[in-house]
Amino acid sequence: MTTEESPLLADQLHPDAHSAIPTEDVYDRFSRKQKRVILAIVSLTGLVPMFVSGCFVPSVPQISNDLDATPAAVSLGVSLAVFASSLSVIFWSAYTSFYGRRMIYLCGMPFTILGSFAVAASTDINSLLFWRFIQTFGCSGSHALGAATIGDIYKVEERGTAMGTFLGATLFGLAIAPPIGGALAQFWSWRGFQAALGVWGVIQMLLLALFFPETAHPGSRGIDNERGSKKLLIFVNPFRCLTFLRSPNILAIVRTFNLMALHLCLALTCLKGTKYGIASEALIGALFLPNGFGNFVGAPVAGYLSDMAVRRAKEERRGVWVPEDRLRAVWLGGLVLVPASVTLAGFTTAYVDGMVGLVINLVCLFTNGMGVSRFPDNSGTDASTHQVDMVLTPIGAYTVDVMPSRGAEVMAAIAALRSLLLAPVSALLIPSVETIGVAATNSASGILALLGYFLIWLTIRYGKHMRAYVDVGYPDFDSQASNGGGTTTEN
Repeated sequence: MTTEESPLLADQLHPDAHSAIPTEDVYDRFSRKQKRVILAIVSLTGLVPMFVSGCFVPSVPQISNDLDATPAAVSLGVSLAVFASSLSVIFWSAYTSFYGRRMIYLCGMPFTILGSFAVAASTDINSLLFWRFIQTFGCSGSHALGAATIGDIYKVEERGTAMGTFLGATLFGLAIAPPIGGALAQFWSWRGFQAALGVWGVIQMLLLALFFPETAHPGSRGIDNERGSKKLLIFVNPFRCLTFLRSPNILAIVRTFNLMALHLCLALTCLKGTKYGIASEALIGALFLPNGFGNFVGAPVAGYLSDMAVRRAKEERRGVWVPEDRLRAVWLGGLVLVPASVTLAGFTTAYVDGMVGLVINLVCLFTNGMGVSRFPDNSGTDASTHQVDMVLTPIGAYTVDVMPSRGAEVMAAIAALRSLLLAPVSALLIPSVETIGVAATNSASGILALLGYFLIWLTIRYGKHMRAYVDVGYPDFDSQASNGGGTTTEN
C-alpha cells in the first residue's frame, strides 16, 4: 500500500513509498493550548464561507433594485457560488496535500478579501457575478482544510470531539447567517455588509499569518520531496482526488450522505406554506434556527461518542484500532433520531394543525439537527442537503482516519459526487409531496435513512475487506499488530 504520508502524486514522484501509520509523538508537536488556538482559528475561518453564502440570498431584492437587474439575474450569483464552491474544494484540497495547510489558507483568503470589496463596489450585474465567483472560490475550501488540520494535530481517540467542535461552530454560523444577512440588508445596506466581509477576511488572514503554524506531518507534503527544485510552482492535478471514489468504503460514505440528506429537506418543506398561518419569509427563516441549535449541540456530542467508541475498541484489542471503529457511534442517529424525526414530521404536518403541530415540527427540526445535521457546502443553496452530526460527524472523522494526510482530498471527492447525485433527487421532493402527500414522502425518506445506516453497518462489518478490494493508498492498519499492538480483529 501507499504510505498515508505520501504527497499528492506520490505514485509519480516516489513510486516505492511504503505505508506507515503516524506514531503517537507526531501529535505531541503542539501543546493542548496551541491545539485549542489552532482549532479556534480554523473554526473562525470555517465561518467565513457560511456568511459569504448564507447572507447573499436575503439581499437579492435589494441588489436587484440597486443594480437595476432582475432578481433572476442576481440569483445567478447563487448558481455561480455552487460552481465556484465545487471547484474550490477540489482545487485547494489538492494543493494542501502538496504545499501544506498554512500556505493554502494564506493563498485562498486574498481571493475572498478582494472579491468581497469588489462585490461591494460593483456597479453592474456582470461585475457582481464575476467577483461573487472569486469571493466564493477563495473561502470554500476551508472546511476540507479544517478537517485535514484537525487530523494533523489530534490523536485518533481525540479527533472526533475536535471535529465535532469545528463542525458545530461552523454549522451554527450557517443557521444564523441568513437572518443576520437579511436584517443587515434591510437596516444597513448589502454593500456595507459585503465590505464588512472583506474586513473580516483581512482580520482572519492576520490571525492565520500570526498564529497558525504549519500542521501537516513532517515529510508528508509533496513539497518536502522537492527540496532543491528550481520550480516556483508545481502543477498538481486537482481532479486526482476523484480516484478515491473507486473505493467501496468511500462510495458507501457518499451514499449514506445522500440517503440521510433527504430527510431534512422534507422536514424543512413541512414548515413552508400557509398550513400554520406563517406568511412572513422572515418568520419562516427564523423557524430554521432550531436545526442550527441542534447542529451546535449535536456535533460535539457525536464527536465525543465516536472518540469513546475508538477508545473502547483500542482497549479491547490492546492498543490496536481500525477506522471503522468510529462508525459504531452512528447507531443512535442512524437507527433512531433520523428516521423517527422525519417520519414524525411528515405525519404531524399531514394530520396535526395549529400550534401543537408547529411545535412538534420545530422539535423534529432540532432532533434532525442533532441526529444528522448539515454538512457545510458553502454554495449558498439550501444547506439542508448536506448533513453531519450524530450520523455524519463520525463519518467526517472517519474520512480523516482512513487517509490521515489526504483527508482533505477524500472529503473533496465525497462532496463532489454527493452534490452530483443529490441535486436531481432533491428536485423531486416537492413534486413527491404534491403527488403522494407529505406523510408518505417522509415515510419513504425515513426508510431510505435506514438504508443509509445499513451501508454504514456493512462498512463496519466488512471494512477491512472493502479497503483491500480497491486499495487507494490506505495505511496498513494490520501493521499495528506486528508493532506490538496485539492482534487486529477488525469487526
